[in-house]
Amino acid sequence: MFLENTVNHTEQRGWIEVITGSMFSGKTEELIRRLKRAKIAKQTVEIFKPAIDVRYDEEKVVSHDSNEIHSTPVPAAANIPLLAHNVDVVGIDEAQFFDSEIVEVCNQLANRGIRVIVAGLDMDFKGNPFGPMPNLMATAEYVTKVHAICSKTGNLAHYSHRTDASDDLVLLGELNEYEPLSRAAFYKAMQEK
Repeated sequence: MFLENTVNHTEQRGWIEVITGSMFSGKTEELIRRLKRAKIAKQTVEIFKPAIDVRYDEEKVVSHDSNEIHSTPVPAAANIPLLAHNVDVVGIDEAQFFDSEIVEVCNQLANRGIRVIVAGLDMDFKGNPFGPMPNLMATAEYVTKVHAICSKTGNLAHYSHRTDASDDLVLLGELNEYEPLSRAAFYKAMQEK
């Protein structure tokens, strides 16, 4: 006798993977690694990033150590499903800069059978959850948290401490504006401000 609830092996399967952590933790490097492996496996890949992220290149996703992959800059998350046709894998970098619609977009893509790989900061420079990232992590099948090394203690760092005086939530920057800090070093730095 066959079970009534047998798995349909021909149905499409999609899922969401989130790569998160502080600045300088290797999020984009890991995103690029996964996307390049998908290309080696002859999967069709599309990569997107927020149009405001022009730190290294206007069109490429570039890691801090200059590893890069071509991407399509988009002004809003709603543009992604319009541009993701006939793909197996969608990569999205700097997801924290998108509005909350990115969560629905990722779910729509996964429900269409697409593997969605998203990278973004989990916390802002004040140590608060950043934009849509908590909701993306909650709906993802897989979450990878990567860590930097604290520039003060040498311990694992999971805070992006802003060394610049700006109080703007979004400030594109590098080592001149941010440093990775451990919990103890971050709270010490926040008390000194």
